[in-house]
Amino acid sequence: MAAGEPGCPGGFYFRFLPQRTFSSLSTREITSRLRQWSMLGRIQAQAFSFDQTFQPYQKDDFVMAFFKDPNVISNLQLLSDSSGQWTTLGTEVKKIEAISVPCTQLSMSFFQRLYDENIVRESGHIVKCLDYYCDPFLISDELRKVLLMEDSEKYEVFSPLEREEFLFCVFKHLCLGGSLCQYEDMLKPYLETAKLIYKDLVSVRKHPRTKEIQITSSVFRVKAYDSAGVCYPSAKEHVQTFSYFIVDPIKRHVNVLYHCYGVGEMD
Repeated sequence: MAAGEPGCPGGFYFRFLPQRTFSSLSTREITSRLRQWSMLGRIQAQAFSFDQTFQPYQKDDFVMAFFKDPNVISNLQLLSDSSGQWTTLGTEVKKIEAISVPCTQLSMSFFQRLYDENIVRESGHIVKCLDYYCDPFLISDELRKVLLMEDSEKYEVFSPLEREEFLFCVFKHLCLGGSLCQYEDMLKPYLETAKLIYKDLVSVRKHPRTKEIQITSSVFRVKAYDSAGVCYPSAKEHVQTFSYFIVDPIKRHVNVLYHCYGVGEMD
């Protein structure tokens, strides 16, 4: 048996936690926003527990063991490319990719510079601009220029490393939405929703000695391949199709945040 497969020493075993719900994706206000952003019915979070201590350097073995575990295979949900319905994996994973995503932000003041740089007015209104296409997205405001246009003068408001931060990733995904996304005129719905999802997924603790709040989760952006190519999160690759694994080594939980780009629920 290869390392990381269930049943071998050092392998991880997983258990689905259906009782762990994520209110950040299910309150009436949030579902209304997700509907507007064409993400409703295409985004979800699931939780699993695991049985051994986890260190970030083990991420590849951990993720491979995850996809090989019978409890994961029968419960991990994804959207079918053919039917557009929620389904389970149903294929044997041969290879995985797990990219570490920095997760250090403890405050939404991270986004204050959007006001300071006049991307968002003091009133909270997002400043409009002439329409550009940045395939496949229509850019019609300064916020989307900051998110997508590398040659825009405001792009450098966030450094390359800051753009990798999990909080930034969640915020950007919400701003770009699904294929029939209706953009917000105000920044607040994006910030509020990003904050709720982030808090719901990421674990923190107070350092016993310094009393400082510390993030204890490790975050990975994950892809899985079967014999035909990418099979998870979807065979069709898109910047807005993603799966993040948020691993809490203390509780021994892994939260999976999944979204598949497309047309969300309308009614």
